[in-house]
Amino acid sequence: MGTATTIIMFIWALSEVFLLLKMRSGSRAENSKDKKSLSYLWIVIGFSIFFGIFIAKASHFPFYSNEIFQIIGLAFLMLGVIFRLVVVYNLGKYFTVDVTIVKDHKLITDGFYKYIRHPSYSFSLLTFVGLALVLNNWIAAIVLLIPVFSMFLWRIKIEEKVLTEQFGSEYTDYMKRTKKLIPFIY
Repeated sequence: MGTATTIIMFIWALSEVFLLLKMRSGSRAENSKDKKSLSYLWIVIGFSIFFGIFIAKASHFPFYSNEIFQIIGLAFLMLGVIFRLVVVYNLGKYFTVDVTIVKDHKLITDGFYKYIRHPSYSFSLLTFVGLALVLNNWIAAIVLLIPVFSMFLWRIKIEEKVLTEQFGSEYTDYMKRTKKLIPFIY
């Protein structure tokens, strides 16, 4: 990992810590619909990043030889962080790191939400794909992507249950016309 990657990863870590500390709903644990998924998610993310980097440094299983892919990975890493923060900003008071419905909650269906229901996770995944490309190790990529993607899917399932309970047919109709994570695909 070069200096640019280290700087972007540091900014990524700072932005996530900021979101974790500042964007909690403030709801009490017994009222939370989160099912401790935030805690599990952070554990999986931490282990995946740590072991992904460790494996990449300790072994040599490259999946490309052209440095352009490392530059693309760096761009994905940076764009994933930036666009995730844009999504958080656009959601405003409706964004929380824990699964909660806030007072006067409204369903947002414009911007990135016009195409995908969970753009924050989409851009987080883009960040992880970028890191996997930068590390250039297929074992590290598996360690980075599969556990994190699985946790995102579990958390999305929890969020969609809560949103369906809150918004009913408005949300189920929204689900029918949008994709979960990848525009026009999934």
